[in-house]
Amino acid sequence: MSRTVSVLVPYPVDKAYDYLVPANLQLAPGDYVTVPLGNREITGVVWGPGAGDVAPEKLKAVIERLPIAPLPSVHRDFIDWVGAYTLSPKGSVLKMTLSAPGAFTPPKPATGYRIAPEADPSAKGLSEARQKVLVLMQDGQVRRAAEIESMTGCSAGVVKGLAEKKFLAEVELLRPYPCTRPGLERPGPALSEAQKAAADVLKSQVGAGAFKATLLDGVTGAGKTETYFEAVAETLQQGKQALILLPEIALSNAFLDRFRSRFGCDPALWHSNLTPAQRRLAWRGVAEGETQVVVGARSALFLPYADLGLIVVDEEHDPAYKQEDGVIYHARDMAVVRAHLAKIPVVLVSATPSLETAHNTWEAPEGTGRYGVLHLPARYGGASLPDIEIVDLRADKPERGNFLSPTLVQAMKEVLAKGEQVLLFLNRRGYAPLTLCRSCGHRFECPRCTAWLVEHKKSGRLHCHHCGYHAAVPKNCPTCGEADSLVACGPGVERIYEEVTQMFCDARTIVLASDTTESNEDLQKKLTQIRDGAVDIVVGTQIIAKGHHFPGLTLVGVVDADLGLQGGDLRAAERTYQLLHQVAGRAGREQKKGRVILQSWMPEHRIMKALAEGKRDDFLLVEAMERQEADMPPFSRLAGIIVAGREEGQVIELARALGRTAPQGMNEKGQKIQTLGPAPAPLARLRGKYRYRLLVRADRALHIQKTIAEWLAAHKIPANIRVYTDIDPQSFL
Repeated sequence: MSRTVSVLVPYPVDKAYDYLVPANLQLAPGDYVTVPLGNREITGVVWGPGAGDVAPEKLKAVIERLPIAPLPSVHRDFIDWVGAYTLSPKGSVLKMTLSAPGAFTPPKPATGYRIAPEADPSAKGLSEARQKVLVLMQDGQVRRAAEIESMTGCSAGVVKGLAEKKFLAEVELLRPYPCTRPGLERPGPALSEAQKAAADVLKSQVGAGAFKATLLDGVTGAGKTETYFEAVAETLQQGKQALILLPEIALSNAFLDRFRSRFGCDPALWHSNLTPAQRRLAWRGVAEGETQVVVGARSALFLPYADLGLIVVDEEHDPAYKQEDGVIYHARDMAVVRAHLAKIPVVLVSATPSLETAHNTWEAPEGTGRYGVLHLPARYGGASLPDIEIVDLRADKPERGNFLSPTLVQAMKEVLAKGEQVLLFLNRRGYAPLTLCRSCGHRFECPRCTAWLVEHKKSGRLHCHHCGYHAAVPKNCPTCGEADSLVACGPGVERIYEEVTQMFCDARTIVLASDTTESNEDLQKKLTQIRDGAVDIVVGTQIIAKGHHFPGLTLVGVVDADLGLQGGDLRAAERTYQLLHQVAGRAGREQKKGRVILQSWMPEHRIMKALAEGKRDDFLLVEAMERQEADMPPFSRLAGIIVAGREEGQVIELARALGRTAPQGMNEKGQKIQTLGPAPAPLARLRGKYRYRLLVRADRALHIQKTIAEWLAAHKIPANIRVYTDIDPQSFL
């Protein structure tokens, strides 16, 4: 008699379906299989034996087992855990793992190159590009042409020419996966005493074969990357895989240069801009255990690692680790869970750790003390931290129509006179955040979102930064018809650029924002120009705030240090501090002393004082006390319930019905729960959908997921209304 297995499919379903196993197949949990679903054939994963709740004659049979290593049990447990924690269907979580269509077909052999035994890099007549390639290849590693090109900056023709001249020998790669043989024998940079001590601790954790979460806490420029690279090397030495999560892969060229220098190859990259072929190779290399190191965005956490031995979450405080749609999760928190299930170490890295992470390092009674902490208190190579000063815009007023104070302008003149570089930071894209009519007061609002349209001078259009809507700037007011009555209010980076170019007309100035770069290659070109000293003044958004090392940059001016404090967000103060601290860290990273000027209308604010006095830990303690008094995370649990749909009346009706039955009060165990709302979301209309929110706050010990699931299950949700749950919300828009 045929056996049955349960197969989980990558669709929004919360249970695995039973299928018959043909007599010629042997299946085990974790096997990838093709199964019929409706009138389609899809890929699924064997989750276990059949449940037996459907008669065998009604079951369909598994079509085939796919020829690839099974999904490890630890990863299946992880999918189950994430689904239960986020209140998401398990099939939706599995979909994030099966994220490379076509990866189940083995890749075709590719050509690699190894240096020929008789090759002489110093031979006469070799171009500089060819010499560069031969110097790289002297370590004896086999590399694909694309990898050689990325590591040397040469063209494909240079590699092909060296092969034709017999300087490089061609090697057939049966499995052309990325990062299969990192160079462990390559020496890393000389570490400081603090770096070495921290690296030794991390290496010992890798060798212990047990779960341990550790915060690597170092000032900007302390060499945190080189420190955790030692733990990566130890992981590879043990034959295991390593995962490094970064919040912004597009900005990681400097990081990749360091990785190549340390390991002699490129890591496998995982982010949304990969080509389908790159995704297939990276996914399969990870699943087969051939690819050793992955550097990726938050979704890289869900790749099917054959034998993961270390997870590093760089810039662990960064908001980009929170996924706000689909399966709503925080990659930092899920990385800790993934490491715990696999009994491996996880390293959280930051110069400005999140309050949640800091709280987990504090000893009782202030905190739990669940995480270890390693400190790197000084910048690498003897560089000193920049001086930070606050400019009171109420007293030190910019000229009429301008936004740069006299103090900041004078500092820019002094720095430019010495041939050094300036960064002006304003976390606001475009020319102006609001355009209105002087005659009637009409404001330009997005027709699909509760948001003002932002003027962009470069495109000559008004843009919505939430849904992508845009329209030309009209000559007449659409309400009163008055001509030439429209005025731009407030500054964006384009407006600051206009002010700077008028004031410093001889300076080489560029704007760096996500919408001023045509492609990733264009962005990297601009970053290289800054590093090489070909730019005098950079006007940038948060795209320039973290991870960059510009040797000639000695002055950072923050145009509006108060910007992030608006809106009443739970984490507004914390995020503002983190962002300003990070951008301040771009100044004076080598021997020249750095200076940071923060322009503020609230110089007495505790954030400004903490930054100027370098009292980060005091700021975190005060922030923790305020959160505790307000009974907010990390001292309680939050969950957001968002009701969204195109029919406003239906959305309001369902939101009110949910509010009437919302969990309130205290349960039999004395655990408190409170539900606030419903109320219109701050972005009450987004991409054409009306949105209402409820906020659930509960004691940490209360099983908030179970309570919410039972509450929502008691309501019938119309098909055209979406109700989704955000456990541990980071944004309240």
